[in-house]
Amino acid sequence: MPGEPTPADAVPADRVAAREAVLAWYGEVARDLPWRRTDDPYAILVSEVMLQQTQVARVVPRFEAWIDRWPTAEALAAADRRDVLAAWVGLGYNSRAVRLQDACAAVARDGWPSDARGLRALPGIGPYTAAAVASFAFGERIAAVDTNVVRISERLGLGEPHDLLPDDDRVPTWNQAAMELGAVVCRARNADCPRCPAARWCRSAGRVVVPPRAPSGSRTRFEDTDRFVRGRIVAALAGGEPWPDGIEATRLERALDGLVRDGLVTRTADGPVLRSSGAHA
Repeated sequence: MPGEPTPADAVPADRVAAREAVLAWYGEVARDLPWRRTDDPYAILVSEVMLQQTQVARVVPRFEAWIDRWPTAEALAAADRRDVLAAWVGLGYNSRAVRLQDACAAVARDGWPSDARGLRALPGIGPYTAAAVASFAFGERIAAVDTNVVRISERLGLGEPHDLLPDDDRVPTWNQAAMELGAVVCRARNADCPRCPAARWCRSAGRVVVPPRAPSGSRTRFEDTDRFVRGRIVAALAGGEPWPDGIEATRLERALDGLVRDGLVTRTADGPVLRSSGAHA
């Protein structure tokens, strides 16, 4: 029965069965997303960075507009930093756009690394992003481990993420399938076990423990964070919004100081401006 413990010698067989069930499920229900239709490392890198803080539905049109405007790593590397930051408004930390452009400048200069180790050497590229690009663009046999994949492997109880990888060329498909399962079925707070293709082999099926939410009073409103103020400043300097005069001066100054330290803004005699230097400058 789902959720019942099984002998250790049954784990390898259950692992294969669960993986095949998830792959079959993914083949039937996978969302049609533009970055899943390509093995272009640049497009995949852009999508992964955008998806770090923004929901899929919001990323799709922004991703397509970005690729239309800067279709290659070389094109983004040559872009004006101000244009890049303006195009990034609403997609999370502006520093991620800077690091993305920096990474593309390195690629424009040296070419694409073809494995996760080489990709990790690019500016701002962490273990997950490197593994995702290596898998989806170059077919490396590596687990792309995001929070969804960690949650699935822990709940399944069939081994670590790398233990679930296929032995054939379906590794990229498996990585996508595992992330899809975690995003739409094996969710953190609302697991849909009856709909899960792996429920038959899952050690947690029907008894997922949901961690308690933090008390509402302990959470800071986004509007009260420096990140919110930084976003408003960048949007205003990019010409997309009016200057945030309604925010108290000390918060504005603190946020501006942070943007200057991060190399996103320069103070001039006429006031702050977005830095115009490209990633290769």
